Amino acid sequence: MHSLVRHPAVAGRFYPQDRGALLDDLQSYLSPTEEGVAALGCVAPHAGYIYSGAVAGAVFAKIKVPARCIVLCPNHTGHGQPLAIMSEGSWQTPLGTVPIDSDLADTLKQASPLLSEDAEAHRSEHAIEVQLPFLQSRRPHFSFVPIALGTGQFEVLEKLGEAVAEVVRAQDGAILIVASSDMNHYENDRVTRVKDRKAIERMLARDPRGLFDVVTREEISMCGFGPAVVMLTAANRLGAGSAELVKYATSGEVSGDREMVVGYAGIVVR
Repeated sequence: MHSLVRHPAVAGRFYPQDRGALLDDLQSYLSPTEEGVAALGCVAPHAGYIYSGAVAGAVFAKIKVPARCIVLCPNHTGHGQPLAIMSEGSWQTPLGTVPIDSDLADTLKQASPLLSEDAEAHRSEHAIEVQLPFLQSRRPHFSFVPIALGTGQFEVLEKLGEAVAEVVRAQDGAILIVASSDMNHYENDRVTRVKDRKAIERMLARDPRGLFDVVTREEISMCGFGPAVVMLTAANRLGAGSAELVKYATSGEVSGDREMVVGYAGIVVR
């Protein structure tokens, strides 16, 4: 039943393949690690750690990682189904194996018939994989459900968010909903910051429809707006009272290239 192992697709490219080097990197991004607040959800970036590790680290240093997580990402590869879930097996990282929470995944599939069992969509997709070492370093033993979203239809995203909330509410114990997303892509630093601010304002207002509308209207190339819409919809249903921008950066701060940057926002919803 649990023979399916998803091997790393981007170890050695997006983050170190060597366990020791990876732990050193994570330590530098997570330091100083706080005790952690209980969160309903978060938005964390998924670029190479050299670019977005400090923003992701700020998010995961801020929150308590519970024993179960749902991790949503955009489908960058175009492979597989539009709403792709894996409900058995495990994912490997240089830090060890993270089991998929089969019970939680099965319950999600029952609550949202739009979800399709599809390992292919996840095979070479990086956006969930890069979150796992951060989660592992904060909580060595946890289980999770990976969901890759290849749809940009608001109604579909909203329905999934409602289903996620319904499932999370019925479970014992906390479940963290992680939305894996970078912000605006490949415009200059100034334009990117202006565009990203508009999207971040909607997320801080916990306004999934407003986020969708501003991303569409302003042509903000935020790859994970779908996961963010789902997470915000679910968090609102679960009684969210606040959203905080923990850290923002652009790739230009690291690369020195201010003409073609990617933005990264770290947001915690409680």
